[in-house]
Amino acid sequence: MKKLVILGVLFILPIVAYLFFASGVHNFAKLPVLTEQVEDIDFDPSISMNDKITVLGFLGGELVADGGTLFNLNQKIYKYFSEFKDFQFVFLVSNDMDRESLDKVTSELEAISNLDHWHFVFAERQQMESVFNSLKTPYTLDHDYTPYVFLIDKNMALRGRDDDEDVQYLYGYNAEDAAEMSNKMKDDVKILLAEYRLALKKNNADRQK
Repeated sequence: MKKLVILGVLFILPIVAYLFFASGVHNFAKLPVLTEQVEDIDFDPSISMNDKITVLGFLGGELVADGGTLFNLNQKIYKYFSEFKDFQFVFLVSNDMDRESLDKVTSELEAISNLDHWHFVFAERQQMESVFNSLKTPYTLDHDYTPYVFLIDKNMALRGRDDDEDVQYLYGYNAEDAAEMSNKMKDDVKILLAEYRLALKKNNADRQK
């Protein structure tokens, strides 16, 4: 009897463990959609968020605090995912921005990173507000600036968390908070990229059948 129990445990336990972890992977394989149909940047025909995984930011008209947020994003997020060809950073910048200040910051960033997938789009206030409002978040723009950045998927939907331990609904990530970049945003970008990799593998497998 003891042998049967031991054999049963040895046989059943791995199956139970597999089902548990498989269930966990299934449940956490997708990042929740919080807003559908985010407005694209149609006022600049050279840039689009459609069919890209985009980190979207609003830099406003001054680079006082913003320079720090850009370096945070570069160190905590971009350098880990820059090899993904469909991954990009898009920053909407007020036409009032001092372009020399922006050039100085981007030059400093280029000294430590390849910024091929960074895009700075100059826009009028109403254009920035239109894109921002389409996100449907509880945040506000202050002089065309917010410290929050937003994760937009290939279908132009805002991704985030609907069960965050601090705020429940996490629409954006505070780029002034290095810990939030490391502990939340980095994990969520991984999940979103993994979601598309799994979908691509499935599509390839279906074609080969």
